[in-house]
Amino acid sequence: MISSRRHGHYNMNQESTAPRVTERPPFDRSSSQDSLDELSMEDYWIELENIKKSSENKQDQEVVVVKEPDEGELEEEWLKEAGLSNLFGESVDDPQESMVFLSTLTRTQAAAVQKRVETVSQTLRKKNKQHHIPDVRDIFAQQTESKEKTPDGTESQSVRTNENKYEGKDDQASSLIVYNKELVNLASEDTPASETDINLEVSFAEQAVNQKENAKDKTQKNKGCDTSLPSFRLPKDKTGTTKIGDLASQDMKKVCYLALIELTALYDVLGIELKQHKAVKIKTKDSGLFGVPLATLLEQDQRKVPGTRIPLIFQKLISRIEEGGLETEGLLRIPGAAMRIKNLCQELEAKFYEGTFNWESVKQHDAASLLKLFIRELPQPLLSIEYLKAFQVVQNLPSKKQQLQALNLLVILLPEANRDTLKALLEFLQRVIDNKEENKMTVMNVAMVMAPNLFMYQLGLKANEQQELAKAAGTANIMLLLIKYHKLLWTIPKFIVNQVRKQNTENQRKDRKAMKKLLKKMAYDREKYEKQDKSTNDADVPQGVIRVQAPHLSKVSMAIQLTEELKASDVLARFLSQESSDVAQTLKKGEVSLYEIGGNIGERCLDDNTYMKDLYQLNPNAEWVIKSKPV
Repeated sequence: MISSRRHGHYNMNQESTAPRVTERPPFDRSSSQDSLDELSMEDYWIELENIKKSSENKQDQEVVVVKEPDEGELEEEWLKEAGLSNLFGESVDDPQESMVFLSTLTRTQAAAVQKRVETVSQTLRKKNKQHHIPDVRDIFAQQTESKEKTPDGTESQSVRTNENKYEGKDDQASSLIVYNKELVNLASEDTPASETDINLEVSFAEQAVNQKENAKDKTQKNKGCDTSLPSFRLPKDKTGTTKIGDLASQDMKKVCYLALIELTALYDVLGIELKQHKAVKIKTKDSGLFGVPLATLLEQDQRKVPGTRIPLIFQKLISRIEEGGLETEGLLRIPGAAMRIKNLCQELEAKFYEGTFNWESVKQHDAASLLKLFIRELPQPLLSIEYLKAFQVVQNLPSKKQQLQALNLLVILLPEANRDTLKALLEFLQRVIDNKEENKMTVMNVAMVMAPNLFMYQLGLKANEQQELAKAAGTANIMLLLIKYHKLLWTIPKFIVNQVRKQNTENQRKDRKAMKKLLKKMAYDREKYEKQDKSTNDADVPQGVIRVQAPHLSKVSMAIQLTEELKASDVLARFLSQESSDVAQTLKKGEVSLYEIGGNIGERCLDDNTYMKDLYQLNPNAEWVIKSKPV
């Protein structure tokens, strides 16, 4: 299916060429909005009209082709995105890595995988593909052949699925893969978590199943009001909170695989269809500022400013808006003059990289209009073609907590450039909202104004007034949640980090086993090898003490006694106390951090409130290194 794009308009509907009624649908202002938010929906329609007027004289430039997947293709693509492509095709002979990966999944994650494997298997049989076609029973049965102890000592258990389509077979053959009890056991009912706590230790999908089984899954209606949103918080985790950017790339890749499977499992449990779109052909500019893919733009920018992660023009526009003062009434809502914006665009394209553009000539409202134009002009949406629909259907999840959980997983799944730019945008929008008393822009007002700019593909669809209003309210609600909870959304759930740790532990165990086998064949002294292997991490460090390395500081190494109250910030403080006052002051600004390296994790930057003894017990074979954070 071809989806036309007119300067940022993403249409994913065959009827997209139909003209859209320009009149705004009526809306009821009697809903529970406070006085400041009374005109929020009006803001949405005014913004929409401003966008339409600004693009009236423009010609079609780029076309995004979004392929409608054939039967089974969607599921096959999903398995590739989830890192399970080696279950099919030529690489199926060596699925060992996938088997380790599958062994760490929860019940609901496993059910989501099995459902897609079954669909692909049936499709391949229909098409009589020549390459190996796995039987879903064979894939999952391998996980239940032995009752091995999992890395944390819990015993593996096979889990039945109610979607089993194969009758008359051994239960073992149709059972799903093992999962770890700690990933699915909810908190004791005797000590329930606060309603505002977000439980990151238990799979979101498993929590949803538990809620349904206990008939406690109460639907929360969208109030459309800032004050109706709960003040969610993250419970303290003694082993430290993990943020996006804290993990090494190899572990982050595993996190993304697990996030996709978890999101799919959550949507499956709640009866929401998750469809990914794929842009297979895009005609785009390969240079310039507006209408250039984020990745291309960053390549240009990194030649000027190495290590930059957010487009320079995006940063400069935000900076220009802030220079004018965030107290300006109607900021982001009041548009700049259309002809002036057009001329500024042309001038920026010609002079920005030369450094000759006169920023003093850019009025504050013009800069705000240019910022929104930049977002709309991206060849692919900031929320990505693949997951734009998934973001949209978040509004259909029953509770605000589940909507937040889904957004958390979707943010993890975004391409890095999109994720970093979105974060910069949301942080800026929050700074605007912080001045709402003066600028009259509440979180609801800002969400209404920004939603059309991030969800422009809605334009041009045939819809009656009721549907139009529902789409407007839905996309604005997602924008509202993104702004309101942006500080929480860049957290990697602990249950996913634990699954990565288990995968790493299992892979290491298999590698050690293979190495010992190899050494034995080569007639080496295996006992000597095992003794060396065992003592590697224990050399010259007594029990209850960790050795922290700091190769770039004056004190390059220090043995530190573990206590119940010792935190990562305390370890840093001990090292910084050895530095000169000037150096220590510089380093205190967050330029260096304590890292957990090796053992059951690749590399992880620790937050200041990490309790070292608790983390040591979770990963006793890790090394501890103080080093600079990456740019």
